[in-house]
Amino acid sequence: MMHTFLFEPAVWTSTGTLWRADGEPLETIGRTEIAHRPECWLQSGTLKVLGSPPTEFVHGYMIERPVKIGATMKWTFESAMFGTLLGRYAVIGPSILAVYGCESSGYHGAEHFGQVDSDHYRTAGMLLLKDAVIYTWQSHLERQR
Repeated sequence: MMHTFLFEPAVWTSTGTLWRADGEPLETIGRTEIAHRPECWLQSGTLKVLGSPPTEFVHGYMIERPVKIGATMKWTFESAMFGTLLGRYAVIGPSILAVYGCESSGYHGAEHFGQVDSDHYRTAGMLLLKDAVIYTWQSHLERQR
C-alpha cells in the first residue's frame, strides 16, 4: 500500500491523548492540511489540548520534496516556543518516522506514523528538552473527503 499522509494533498483530522511530564493524560483534537507546491510541500494545522485551560498549538512545516522514491525528506518548523526545529521524515514500510531537534533550544524528539489504511494512520511521539521528557502522545489520523 502506498502512503497517503504527506504524499497526497489532503485534510486530516485527529483525536488522541497527550501526556504531560507528570503523567496527566489530556484529550487532543487536531486538523492538519497537506499542500504540494512546486518548490516544497507544506504541512500546517492546529492541535488543541483540552486541559484546564485548553491550549492550542499551531504548526507549519516546510518539507523538501522527495528526490526519488524511498528518499528521506528534510523539513523545518519555526516556533517562538521551540525555536527552529530541523527534522527528517523517512518511509519505512508501512511507517513514516519523523525525527527532529533544535540545537539552540535543546528541544528534540520523534514521531511514528503507522498506516492503518489509505485514510487512517496511528501516531505516537515524544518531545524532550535536553534529557527531560516534556510530552508524549498518541493519536488517530483520519483523511477527510
